[in-house]
Amino acid sequence: MKVLLYFEAQKLIAQSGIGNALRHQMAALEAVGIEYTTNPKDDYDILHINTYGLNSRHVVAQARKAGKPVVYHAHSTEEDFRNSFIGSNQLAPFYGKYLIGLYKLGDVLITPTPYSKQLLRNYGLTQPIYPVSNGIKLSKYQPNPVKEDKFREYFHLGSKEKVVISVGLFFIRKGIDDFVKIAALNPDVRFIWFGHINFATIPAKVRRIVKHDHPANVEFPGYITGDIIEGAYSGADAFLFPSREETEGIVVLEALASYQNVLVRDIPVYDGWLEDGVNVLKAQDVTSFNSKLQKLLTTDNQAMREAGYATAAKRSIPQVGQQLKAIYESLLQ
Repeated sequence: MKVLLYFEAQKLIAQSGIGNALRHQMAALEAVGIEYTTNPKDDYDILHINTYGLNSRHVVAQARKAGKPVVYHAHSTEEDFRNSFIGSNQLAPFYGKYLIGLYKLGDVLITPTPYSKQLLRNYGLTQPIYPVSNGIKLSKYQPNPVKEDKFREYFHLGSKEKVVISVGLFFIRKGIDDFVKIAALNPDVRFIWFGHINFATIPAKVRRIVKHDHPANVEFPGYITGDIIEGAYSGADAFLFPSREETEGIVVLEALASYQNVLVRDIPVYDGWLEDGVNVLKAQDVTSFNSKLQKLLTTDNQAMREAGYATAAKRSIPQVGQQLKAIYESLLQ
């Protein structure tokens, strides 16, 4: 069995969640011994497609013509397109119809969570839909004092200075507006938001937030990889993720795998696997976020962090590989 993992415009999506998904899918198939290619000109048995451009549609048409089964990975929904790019809210209904047209081309659909599966069912899609986590490389995010020191040195953090991090694109959907409001309530704490996007694609309000409409204790260092971000995940005092809509949230898994204190917005995608006070804390608005954050910064949350790690461990790359293998084998049978 050989699988074509197709991701259109790989360089453009490298810094996004879908870019992470590519790396995780490759690792998952390697973990279970499944041969794969990313070149649509190679021979293959199953197309596993992840992107939505015109080339993606062309690759699906080629697979159909050759009689090869198609797995469409539904990373995106109309809901998580809103409150992102300039004009996204106006375009969202049309984008949703476009996605439905593409997803109908799949023999089966894969989507990260039961929540996103329900959204797809609400669109009227009838083929089998499998919730499969995007997965997490547990070993990559194990707490490491050397990486943590590099993180603190890079940002010139004092030995006792509290720091709260987040990771994501500069979108209102990701809660960047609430992030800076919470920071304003905590002037003695450093707040660092990792991530970047082309400023020309985002609304002026968000550009202003990143450039100057934020308190002095907030930093936007851009997209950083390697030891510094990995050290930040485990070396920070809390991971604050006020996103308003996700299909899973790979960065949440990364924080959980780092034994970090995790604070998320109470939204449906987390129902059934993230429980307030058990493996994360959840909040609804700036006031409750601030209250919960104070708890994370001032109390011992070891049991919650360990429960969070156990949650991430259930979504390890080898386990994702086994789930993908079962789906592929069912298609070939």
